[in-house]
Order: sequence, then C-alpha cells, then structure tokens
Amino acid sequence: MSDKDLLGVLDGGSSDSPLQKLSPAGFVALAVFLGFIMTFGFLNNFLVLLLFCKFKKLRTPVNMLLLNISVSDMLVCVCGTTLSFASSVRGRWLLGRSGCMWYGFINSCFGIVSLITLVILSYERYSTMTVHNNRRQSYLKHLLAVGGSWLYSLIWTIPPLLGWSSYGLEGAGTSCSVSWTDHSPKSHSYIICLFVFCLGLPVLVMVYSYGRLLYAVKKLGKIHKTARRRDYHLLIVIITTVVCYLLCWTPYSVVAIMATFGRPGIITPVASIVPSLLAKSSTVINPIIYIFMNKQAHKHHHMMSHDG
Repeated sequence: MSDKDLLGVLDGGSSDSPLQKLSPAGFVALAVFLGFIMTFGFLNNFLVLLLFCKFKKLRTPVNMLLLNISVSDMLVCVCGTTLSFASSVRGRWLLGRSGCMWYGFINSCFGIVSLITLVILSYERYSTMTVHNNRRQSYLKHLLAVGGSWLYSLIWTIPPLLGWSSYGLEGAGTSCSVSWTDHSPKSHSYIICLFVFCLGLPVLVMVYSYGRLLYAVKKLGKIHKTARRRDYHLLIVIITTVVCYLLCWTPYSVVAIMATFGRPGIITPVASIVPSLLAKSSTVINPIIYIFMNKQAHKHHHMMSHDG
C-alpha cells in the first residue's frame, strides 16, 4: 500500500482531497520548528514546576491554577509534539489511524484545559479583587477548579473518539486535529459546539470578568495601594498570559472556521501549517511570562523594602 493510498485512508478515504506534500526542505523547516517548540516547551514548563516545588512561598492557591497550565503545556510537548516532530523528520505521519486519533485528542484536550484554567483565573481575580471578604483562598476550591478544567475539557474532546466528528490528518500530513474539512452535518454540529463552548463562551467570560474588574479598580482608585500591589501584579501576569494565548490560537481558530464553513479547498493544507505552529508555540511562551514576571515582582519587592 503506497503512502498516497494510506493518506487517502487516513483522510477518511476521500481521495478527492489528497494532502499536499511539502518539499523536503519544507519538512526540514517544520521539523526544526517543532523540535524547538518541543524542547523549550518541555524545559520552560519543567523549570516552572521545579521553582514551584523548591519555593514554598510560590505554593499559593492561585499559583495552583498557573501550574495547571504549565502541566498541560508540558504534557502536550511530551505526548503530542514529539509525534509530530518525528513525523516531520520522516516526511509522513508515522502512527497510523489510532495514533492520529490519540494526537488529535491530546492536543485538543490540553489546549482546552489551558483555556478553561485561564477563564477560572479571570473569574478568580475578579472575585478576589472586588469582593473584600474573599481574602482567604482555599486550596480545596482551587484543586476542584483544576479538576473541573480537566473534566470540562474531556467532555468536549472525547466525542470525536466515539464518532461525533473525528480526528484526522491536517496540514502537511504530519499532525492531526479535529477533521475541519469533513462537511457532514454530524461534523458541523460538533465543530459549532466546540467553537461555542471551547472558544466563544470562555472568551466572553474572560472579557466580562476583566471588564468588570478594570471598572471596579478605576472606581476604587488608589485605596489599599501597597496591600494590593501583589494582586495587581498577578493580574498583569494573568492578563498577559490570556493575551498571548489568544494571539497564538486566534489565527488557528480563524483558519479552522474557514476550512469548516468556507468553500472546499479555501485553505490549502500547507497554508494551515503556520497557524498550527503558532498555536503549538503557546506552550513555550507561558512559562517565560511567569518566570520573567516573577523576576519583576522580586525587583519591585526589593525596591519597596529598600524604600521602606
């Protein structure tokens, strides 16, 4: 069975949409990018985990949520990006249909966990900084929130494994995702739900929380200036993380929507590679934000203690 036949089978047997092959140089470039994302995504998030284990004062309930994002990002690098990297090195998908389903599931699941955790963080900041009696933060509540983010993600990423839509090859045929180009009603209904519940609503909740929060902060003015400095700092870290997450994932979402509802062939497989790589790169960016911002916080802290 030739590669082309195999791709046809993997692509759901639709020989009318053969995946475009990249040139050998294209595959090398792709492998280099993926290797970079895989290595630094793992190392950066591992560093966050180490810092978290080493410094007791970092083990706050809120940081449990930031840690959850790091863990899901690290798992993507280990369980997902490695497969795509190996496939790009060889210039074809190496793990067959079930490997493709696994990869699509892993990537979607961990991506949604990160997004839902950011939503919980935005709401948590809103309630902590506006409702004054909410100063005592419990670990239990935050652990339940972490568990909730995984449960919510599984609810939306398991259906394609059971036949409501499916996961298939995308781009140059070295990675897999939800089958955007499958134009069956079943697939469309799933994709609409996915966009509503795993992009639209979460983003709305974040915009609402931060909007209300900024309004409240403006109204409060400069009360509790020093006591609140840590709160503001954390707020900036989380907002920066949200903005970077959206910058990384929005192009991919737009391409996915176009592939789903646009005319067939509107997005060439090769054109979808760049947004897909950008989405994967979010795993490298988050830990940099945490580490850099923490350094800034320490500088601030020292300056304040010298001033005082």
